[in-house]
Amino acid sequence: MLGRVRLFLRAGLMSETGRLERTVTGTPQGGIASPLLANIALSALDRQYEADWQEMSSYQGKRKYLQRTGHATYRLIRYADDLVLLVKGTRPQTQTLLDELAQRIQALGLSLKSEKTAITHIDEGFEFLGQRIVRRPKGTKRYVYTFVSNEALASIRRKVKALTGRSTTNMALSELIAALNPVLRGWANYYRHAAAKRTLNYLGYYAWWRVGRWLRKKHPRMSWKQINRRYGGKDGIHDRGITLYKPGSLSITRYRYRGARIPTPWTEPTAVPTGVHAKRAHLQEQLPLERVQQALARPHPLDMPMESRMR
Repeated sequence: MLGRVRLFLRAGLMSETGRLERTVTGTPQGGIASPLLANIALSALDRQYEADWQEMSSYQGKRKYLQRTGHATYRLIRYADDLVLLVKGTRPQTQTLLDELAQRIQALGLSLKSEKTAITHIDEGFEFLGQRIVRRPKGTKRYVYTFVSNEALASIRRKVKALTGRSTTNMALSELIAALNPVLRGWANYYRHAAAKRTLNYLGYYAWWRVGRWLRKKHPRMSWKQINRRYGGKDGIHDRGITLYKPGSLSITRYRYRGARIPTPWTEPTAVPTGVHAKRAHLQEQLPLERVQQALARPHPLDMPMESRMR
């Protein structure tokens, strides 16, 4: 595995112009090697904090006992190189745990970024993986909500604006929609578990407004009424059978808390699926695999002797 990672780092990268560039140090921004290396390096940190959590949960009610006696309880949440340390305690206790986290990361040969490290209260909120997590009152209770961060919304706006600029007016409308739809659909699916219905509706309106301005620039002699008659409809802007995606049409499904009981290939043993639907899916995947194996086992005509081919 480490050998493959080493080869991947030495392979270089392909620039936007199609030129192969050599990489001496580091990994490209947004590359798939960066989170892989982060998981390899920080897996030791996960084990340390998982051991701390198991120690604080050695028997039922121990965490509440620690809180009553003035001790802090904490747990680490990490995704690649982004992490959050959730602490239930006082601010001085949180500062002590932050210093301990910095020491543990320094022991791994890494360091925390001071500009991205801060201590905040859950009522003030914090940003994690493009989402703003904050606790707000609702009636007599308080609930934790996840919203789309302002930076994430500004980023998708910049992408839509870049695709609908003057430099792309030479494209057909169907080509523009084909380039916009994956961006809008992927961004909306990422935030489908957050409280983002209004944000998705706004993004759909913004994309529609940008495409409308793009059409006015592409057809300067046509009025908006003529453009709407040609490209508009009840389903939105469309051309050649492809329609501009509406992010607001995606149904929001709030995330159901399951703690550490989420099954993954790393936490659950491999088992044969059971049930009618699971068996049917299993057979559908198995039959094409058998055909591929039979095709690979069958010798190619060019590899056979001439006498066998003449028969």
